Amino acid sequence: MKQEENIIVGISIGDLNGIGGEIVLRTFEDPRMLDFCTPVVFASTKVMTFYKTHFKSQISFNSINNLNQLVHGKVNVFNSWNEPVKIEFGQEDTGIGAYAIKSLEAATKSLKEGEVHVLVTAPINKSSIQSENFNFPGHTDYLAQELEGESLMFMITDTLRVGLLTDHVPVKDVANHITPELIEQKINTVYNTLKKDFKIQKPKIAVLGINPHTGDNGVIGNEDDEVLRPTLKKIKEGGKLVFGPYAADSFFGSSNFKNFDAIIASYHDQGLIPFKTLSFGQGVNFTAGLNKVRTSPDHGTAFEIAGKGEADENSFKEAVFSAIQIFKNRNSYHKLTANPLKKAPRKDRR
Repeated sequence: MKQEENIIVGISIGDLNGIGGEIVLRTFEDPRMLDFCTPVVFASTKVMTFYKTHFKSQISFNSINNLNQLVHGKVNVFNSWNEPVKIEFGQEDTGIGAYAIKSLEAATKSLKEGEVHVLVTAPINKSSIQSENFNFPGHTDYLAQELEGESLMFMITDTLRVGLLTDHVPVKDVANHITPELIEQKINTVYNTLKKDFKIQKPKIAVLGINPHTGDNGVIGNEDDEVLRPTLKKIKEGGKLVFGPYAADSFFGSSNFKNFDAIIASYHDQGLIPFKTLSFGQGVNFTAGLNKVRTSPDHGTAFEIAGKGEADENSFKEAVFSAIQIFKNRNSYHKLTANPLKKAPRKDRR
């Protein structure tokens, strides 16, 4: 099969004590999923068999130790380790966190080497993964180091896309992080991903203010007037359809977001609270701006329901679909730009 017709989806298993294993099982219990892609779960056959037994799943696996053994039409499990692992659902455990990192590193290596085409990551526990060898706030920061490009957390659904100027930054430090250079970089990343990954010819982008009421003419802070407005004016004069800053408190409630192809929030909760309120369980976290495609569900490990058979796989399933579609869109864009229309050669006149 051609690459576009048989996309290999690498899956990192996330925190083994969370809901990652369950949502992976639930997603691929639907045999129609294998018509869209070939999944490779980076974990171990022993772990996946444990999940299968625990959740009384009828799914079958193809156990592999290298990607040459991959079988299309099957759920492939790449053995990233061989030793048995004791899984205790709902427990925060740095030992289990180490296996989440083994899975992520193996999946990322295969992604970089082109053995898998896209990466979908199951949720990790940000505390459990910390070690001397792994000191990142989460997936996005690690992948930003490993892959090429300028990363951006981009939360997406079919009708709503929200990017962030700052992501995992303490609220007290947000204003100091927002510089003209950062604003230009993030807007360029959003603009380019809308064109390449979402096939939007002339993207319209809204930017939310830093302070309440965008500063109220300096009464509630000067950052909007001194940093954000002049930078947006400069970008708009350069030809991009960028608008704002808008007061964040009324922007979503008034449905103004429907007038734009993407919204850029100044900080994490300003963007993610309305996004998850409007689309929780259907949203996808896409790491835009990198040379490879990575998506994840819009939720965490959900320790409180782990192992109970209550997890909802819809967001993970949407993450798989989004990764596939973005991969196809990006390939189409690169083919189009790499092969511009050429004039037909003139025939010899007789």
